[in-house]
Amino acid sequence: MGSELGLTNEKIEALAEYATSPFYSEEERLALEYADCMTITGREVSDELFQSLRRRYTDDAIVELTAIIAWENASSKFNRALRVPSQKLWKREESRKEAGQQRS
Repeated sequence: MGSELGLTNEKIEALAEYATSPFYSEEERLALEYADCMTITGREVSDELFQSLRRRYTDDAIVELTAIIAWENASSKFNRALRVPSQKLWKREESRKEAGQQRS
């Protein structure tokens, strides 16, 4: 799907390391961090992160980004509950820290 949108294979393969990857811009890293904070159990969107979003994105863009992330989270939970099989487009490898937060 990403390649259909014009993303390079290198950028797609570097997604798990978005925070340090040279393939991602500061704006993309910020949006991906926001998505992680909204998605990963035990993490929250800090005031600092939200202020960073407001410095780089319009209010409308933040609302749209939030809606898309929330929709994908809801869709994932809906599909899991109904035993809809994954399309196996991408599987995130959790870091030990994230795995520990999810078990708490």
